[in-house]
Amino acid sequence: MISEHAVVHPDAKIGANVEIGPFTFIGADVEIGDDCWIGSHVVIKGPAKIGKGNKFFQFTSIGEECQDKKYKGEATWVVIGDNNIFRECCTVHRGTTQDQSLTQIGSDNLFMAYTHVAHDCMVGNHIIMANNASIAGHVKVDDWAILGGMTGVHQFVHIGAHAFTAGCSLVLQDVPPFVMVSGQGAAPRAINSEGLKRRHFSKEAILAIRRAYKILYRSGLTSAEAIPQIRAMAAEHPEVADMADFVESSSRGIVR
Repeated sequence: MISEHAVVHPDAKIGANVEIGPFTFIGADVEIGDDCWIGSHVVIKGPAKIGKGNKFFQFTSIGEECQDKKYKGEATWVVIGDNNIFRECCTVHRGTTQDQSLTQIGSDNLFMAYTHVAHDCMVGNHIIMANNASIAGHVKVDDWAILGGMTGVHQFVHIGAHAFTAGCSLVLQDVPPFVMVSGQGAAPRAINSEGLKRRHFSKEAILAIRRAYKILYRSGLTSAEAIPQIRAMAAEHPEVADMADFVESSSRGIVR
């Protein structure tokens, strides 16, 4: 059902069983998949492609021009997967030609009120961004990460899978998989053991991840020195290979 008070551009492609509330604006070059719910006072501009089963609460803004001063009106994209929830006043900006011209969000994510996803970000699946969390341009967030309320993430930072940032964290460097950080700037505190239990990691896997964390952060070794020891554990506990791969590939440097 589309409200008579909504404005939907004739070139927009609207899937089956989509509900669009009053005073919502859907622009040209927007594609919305089946079974989406779009509340009142939502703005979605294109080019944008949105999958199935997404929910957009009031005053959400999707696909607006980015806030990068280098942006000169080029046709760039937002692509969103399935079954995401965007709560009140979320903002997601399109990409820039200086990167891949794309801001991309996966599936099954929760973006709480007033969260912000800037231009050229790559956001995975099953991620939670709590109220007022913001990620700057070119940030990558891997699957199952949780960003606590009012977290701020510096541009080009990479947040690893199953990582956790505490409320009001200021994240200036990459956060390896499984690691919990807090502070301004954010520093490592422990592994996200509770989150791993909820995702049915075995006790043995969690113990191995904890040991890998201690090698990386509590042994006095440099990152380069810690990686071979962590890799040696991977034959028996393959989960820790993700941590070694992440640290080895980090161009910005990891939190310390």
